[in-house]
Amino acid sequence: MEPRIQPSADLDEGVEIGDGSSIWHLSQVRGGASLGENVVVGRGAYVGTGVKIGDNVKIQNYALVYEPAELEDGVFIGPAVVLTNDTFPRAINPDGTQKSGDDWEAVGVHVCKGASIGARSVCVAPVTIGEWATVAAGSVVTRDVPAFALVAGVPARRIKWVGKSGFPLEAVEDGKFRDPKTGDLFEEIEDGQKLVEVEK
Repeated sequence: MEPRIQPSADLDEGVEIGDGSSIWHLSQVRGGASLGENVVVGRGAYVGTGVKIGDNVKIQNYALVYEPAELEDGVFIGPAVVLTNDTFPRAINPDGTQKSGDDWEAVGVHVCKGASIGARSVCVAPVTIGEWATVAAGSVVTRDVPAFALVAGVPARRIKWVGKSGFPLEAVEDGKFRDPKTGDLFEEIEDGQKLVEVEK
């Protein structure tokens, strides 16, 4: 199915858009960005130069995805989320001259497969959001988030583990947890700082 692009969307030349994707009203996608299949870019969202987006990704209204972010398959970016790209932002150099693109080095946010970032959260680059992790709405992420972690707060800290369903895992025995929706079993390792799926 051909991509659906609303007339009011602003797409630069050199944008790659996969089959079945939708680019909604007033969104902007910069040159060199690559969007996979069945991607949704919501109203007023921004996708920066060269950003890489996998398949089945949802970027909700007014989210800002600055380069060089990378979103793997199945990622959810909530409304008004910001993925930053400058660790030490300044509009001008120490001598007062205006900064140009050559005066700083962009750093990105990497969001791994299946992860979700809740509404109005800010991810301060460079950080990696692990597979199937969830960032609660309104959080500020300043360090890497482990796979299957649920983080919340300012700065964001892990408060629970979640499964692929997005629901919090339930403890079933010492160091083991089950996804209440899928039945998947997980085990905590490395002093409770990492969760791994138990093979069936």
